[in-house]
Amino acid sequence: MGIRAAHWDDWSLEVLLGRKVELGQRVSLVVPARNEAATVGAVVSRVREALMETVALVDEIVVIDSDSVDDTFAVAASAGARVHRAAEIRPDLGTHPGKGEAMWKSLFVTSGDLVVFMDADLHDWDTHFVPGLLGPLLSDPGVQLVKGFYDRPGAEGPLEGGRVTELVARPLIALLFPELGSLVQPLAGEWAVRRTWFAGLSVPTGYAVELAALVDTVRAGGTSSLAQVDLGVRAHRHQALRDLGGMATQILAAALARSGVVPAAGGEAAVLRQYLRGLEPVEHVVPTVERPAAEAYL
Repeated sequence: MGIRAAHWDDWSLEVLLGRKVELGQRVSLVVPARNEAATVGAVVSRVREALMETVALVDEIVVIDSDSVDDTFAVAASAGARVHRAAEIRPDLGTHPGKGEAMWKSLFVTSGDLVVFMDADLHDWDTHFVPGLLGPLLSDPGVQLVKGFYDRPGAEGPLEGGRVTELVARPLIALLFPELGSLVQPLAGEWAVRRTWFAGLSVPTGYAVELAALVDTVRAGGTSSLAQVDLGVRAHRHQALRDLGGMATQILAAALARSGVVPAAGGEAAVLRQYLRGLEPVEHVVPTVERPAAEAYL
């Protein structure tokens, strides 16, 4: 059985609100952010106005500031989010840099039964992303995790914004995790999950959080535990090609650990050497640590 797919407007807001009330579910929107002062305010304010003030689909908007050095914290707070610095959440558990760390830490400062994750660097998007992702969770108790997918237009074509997906994640899925092959965008930053399910997963602290969650979910619950929803169009800030090396390293580390190629612990870091010219490398220490299931600490 493949992974079911839906479209964001398969459910009306009225239907979703009715199901939320009937099930007694709370919804948290979590926005992990690092140096996204230029865009995080619009993400927060638009969702707050459309889905908290106009209709009560979202109960809280929480921004997890991951070591920003710009005004991300102040901008997000001014827009109406509750903002936490990742390093200050449960300091007894230590801190690591990375997107996955921010998402893992969010479990300690949110209350939603359903958690929706959205990236902070969105440019071309709309608030229907949130109800679209909630649709399968509110309509099917067997679905644990929902991935968004969308068109990603770029100046040079539709794949310009998905280089790590096409060159790393999709080949890994084809070779190691074929049961995930029907996912359109496995690394999409817009996804939703049941709180209790996410709390039971091991979470890479960096960019591998999305792929790891998919692999662990399908292994534990089968393809019926996953769903994907067409959200339309999405655009965000693209990174320089050289900067994607660390992201690819983290995704490979998580995939290899789940395939038994490297120890499950995965190690604390890898040294990535990149050559700009000649024989002089530029070395980057890439963290590959994973957080254990948060349920042990909640």
